[in-house]
Amino acid sequence: MAQACPVYVTADFIGKRWTLLILLELSRVKGPMRYSGLKGRLAGITPKMLSSRLRELEQRGLVDHAVDASRVPIRSEYALTGKGREFIPIIRSLRRWALAWESGTACAYRSCQQCPGLQ
Repeated sequence: MAQACPVYVTADFIGKRWTLLILLELSRVKGPMRYSGLKGRLAGITPKMLSSRLRELEQRGLVDHAVDASRVPIRSEYALTGKGREFIPIIRSLRRWALAWESGTACAYRSCQQCPGLQ
């Protein structure tokens, strides 16, 4: 498959570890979320990985990054863009498909509890 194929490019991007979970966590809050709050919701992610994924999501236009340097410590906040919010129903569809395909399999995502907010 040609690497210019939109399906290939999209699958390569969203298939990266933590990408979907970061989007999901940002979708669960109203307004922006601080970096530290996001890190606390994603058990097991390293600061380097979180920063890297957030940078990628920002470059792709799915996440907005705002920095408030008028305070100490500097506040760094992230929120879904319109493009990012449009992706959430796709995650919901993936969940429905996964539940139908793997019926009886519990979700391993720590804050999932059968994926609240995704029904």
